[in-house]
Amino acid sequence: MQLAEHSWPEIEAYCREDSLAVVPLGSTEQHGPHLPEGTDHMIAEALARKATERTGYLCTPPITVGVSSHHRQFHGTMSVDPPAFRDYVESLSRSLTEHGIDRIVYVNAHGGNINHLREVGRRLREDDTAYAIEWMWNESIPDLVDDLFEHNGPHGGPKETAMIQHIAPDLVREERIDDAAQGGATRMDEQELRHHGARTFYDAIDNTENGVLGDQRDATAEKGEVMFDAAVEQLVALLDWLDDKPYEALAAKPHVRSAGPRRR
Repeated sequence: MQLAEHSWPEIEAYCREDSLAVVPLGSTEQHGPHLPEGTDHMIAEALARKATERTGYLCTPPITVGVSSHHRQFHGTMSVDPPAFRDYVESLSRSLTEHGIDRIVYVNAHGGNINHLREVGRRLREDDTAYAIEWMWNESIPDLVDDLFEHNGPHGGPKETAMIQHIAPDLVREERIDDAAQGGATRMDEQELRHHGARTFYDAIDNTENGVLGDQRDATAEKGEVMFDAAVEQLVALLDWLDDKPYEALAAKPHVRSAGPRRR
């Protein structure tokens, strides 16, 4: 059920029966010379739409700009400061709770958002407003992703390339895939990421000249479809699991009290 496509009485009817909402989030940032800047939020919205079409749960419009300062050297990348992002997502989530929503799944497709979404979820849980959790699509199917690609890569690599080939094939610059692979960093273990135990890089450009990590040359739309369907299955299962839980089982636990003698 797409919130933006329904009237308020229809949303009211939903909230009388259900209290679960899905919020897709991603980023608008460089994904190499072959993928669109909207790769992450396109993937998140497509997964959220498909899962909520199957289940009937409420899906909000996507949040399309996230925390992406580590890609700032590449043209077109948009980013917001982490505190502003957290406050925005938290405020949006609290607005949903005013209508009776008490559990939220952030369908996320951008690694830079992960820690901030988990922090928002903690805030909402600690003051007993809602139970909100972050879900990252590729983390739900890690073995499948590794089986499909020899050199996966965390950004602009074959998994994201294959997903866009599946959901938005016209936006993939197929003629630039060879350039993406040759000008990027194929293997993360070949990069000097740490020295004497310290992580010594901050930005994507520190490791890759064209902004991509992984080998995109074995990406196909067929592999993208396999990943998409598997991730949707995981998301549907998560939504149903969360919907079945009584809110009391999700809420923060009370302070531990000792069974020993009380102080006088």
